Amino acid sequence: MRRQLTAIIEREGNGYVSLCPEVDIASQGDTIEEARENLREALELFFETASPKEIETRLHKEVYVTRVDVAVAPRNSMQDRDVPDCFEGRLFNTTAL
Repeated sequence: MRRQLTAIIEREGNGYVSLCPEVDIASQGDTIEEARENLREALELFFETASPKEIETRLHKEVYVTRVDVAVAPRNSMQDRDVPDCFEGRLFNTTAL
């Protein structure tokens, strides 16, 4: 059986990180193609080894990838806020909130 899933790939440092949001599985590689292939391999391993219950629990049946237009404050106004440096430039998964 074949299944089409979403792959989100972004540059991180000198390589690329790939994520499949449907099952929250990630991988990485030195190139876009390598990150994509490594993700495909990780997904195949997951579906080969996971129990049907685990697949059912983790599989998000509807995933939408879209762009969002947001207002971004100039950097100097953000300096007045009490935001720890460890949070700057990070993406957070809010689906668990």
